[in-house]
Amino acid sequence: MNISVRLFIGYFLVVGLAAWFVLNIFMREAEPGIRQATEETLVDTAHVLAELAAPDLASGRMADGEFASALAAARQRSPQASIWGVRKDSIDFRVYITDDLGRVVFDSEGLALGADYSQWRDVARVLKGEYGARSTRAQADDASSSVMYVAAPIRHQGRLLGVLSVAKPLSSVLPYVGHAEQRVKRAGYILLAASALIGVVFSAWLSWSINRLRIYARDVSEGRQADPPTSGGRQFSELARALALMRERLEGKQYVERYVQNLAHEMKSPLSAIIGAAEILEGRPADDDRRRFALSVGEQARRLQGIIERMLMLARVEQLQAPEDAVPVDLNELLQRCVDERSLPLQARRLSCSFAIGESLGVRGDPFLLQQALLNLLDNAIAFSLTGGNIEIALQRRDQHAEVTVRDHGSGAPDYALPQVFDRFYSLASPASGQKSSGLGLALVREVARLHGGEADFGNHPEGGAVARLLLPSA
Repeated sequence: MNISVRLFIGYFLVVGLAAWFVLNIFMREAEPGIRQATEETLVDTAHVLAELAAPDLASGRMADGEFASALAAARQRSPQASIWGVRKDSIDFRVYITDDLGRVVFDSEGLALGADYSQWRDVARVLKGEYGARSTRAQADDASSSVMYVAAPIRHQGRLLGVLSVAKPLSSVLPYVGHAEQRVKRAGYILLAASALIGVVFSAWLSWSINRLRIYARDVSEGRQADPPTSGGRQFSELARALALMRERLEGKQYVERYVQNLAHEMKSPLSAIIGAAEILEGRPADDDRRRFALSVGEQARRLQGIIERMLMLARVEQLQAPEDAVPVDLNELLQRCVDERSLPLQARRLSCSFAIGESLGVRGDPFLLQQALLNLLDNAIAFSLTGGNIEIALQRRDQHAEVTVRDHGSGAPDYALPQVFDRFYSLASPASGQKSSGLGLALVREVARLHGGEADFGNHPEGGAVARLLLPSA
């Protein structure tokens, strides 16, 4: 899935979830909020009406007094009001008054005259000097039939005469709740549509920026000249500059590698001539100086030739991302072959090799490169072993890998040298000859391990000497 599409889906899901959450909360809180506002208005209404009803209740003229006449006239009114788009054409309220014992002495609808309301919450709490209100359903199974009651005390000359309750049916409030919910839903749909449009624009911009980077990276990988994109934001500009810098460094590295390869190729011919001349000098009768000179020329020439060959091999391996000729390789057989090839150096130093091989293990890779890596490990152990010592070679399975270890019984490597042993051209003097190697052997081992998806390390053994390890994925 395209990354821009993923970002759009993620962005839309986040915005949609937030919008749904807000709308859901509002829907759940809309009706309670309107009920609370209605109750607050009923409190004011109840107290105003209580003051107006006090004179008639004190004189005992509730049934035919001015208060009853005014309420009857008010109920006949038709407001013809439009409140936030909702039409109101009738007065929707009920008023009843109880005496100080809770008995109904007035009812604007004439339904409860003489009834005992002293146990109803609105009347009972006011008679106790508290705030009284209740909500009761006219029909028990119909939530829309709920009626709100708010009561206020009727006092005359400081004495509690009774309680006035104002009732407001919920059905008169529900249209406003429904209207508010519709408006919120419309706003929510508009929000989602705007969010989707913003997400599409943002995703398109991001896709355009990424596509420009992709085209630039492709041109760089194919060797074409291209200018890094500069638009698309600060992060994209920085990434483009990083790609451009990486390209420059890669081009510089490739130039150096080509230069080294060409130089090595040009040096092979004269070095071959030096080796040939040395061989001629070695075979002719001469004095000791000439023979010593001839031996030195031959030795140094062969050393330079080895350096060049390893440099060429290392440069080739570093450029590879995978083995060129990956085939199954038997490590047991390959280790034995490497020891056989180094039989002369081993005999010259009177060194012995001991094998610790638990089982036959194989890997998949380039046989030539793997052999060169193992030969370098063996050469390193030969160079740093004490004369007449032993080299331990072990092969074992470790999880899903084949582990080759080569241990010598020499003096080991100094602590300061351990972090650098895999660096190019870094080497230590051999205890036997006092000469340094090319410093390319362990570097080649590390690159061969990387090429095959493994790793290499080097350290000192707790019981003395050094141990090199090559870990490769087993086949």
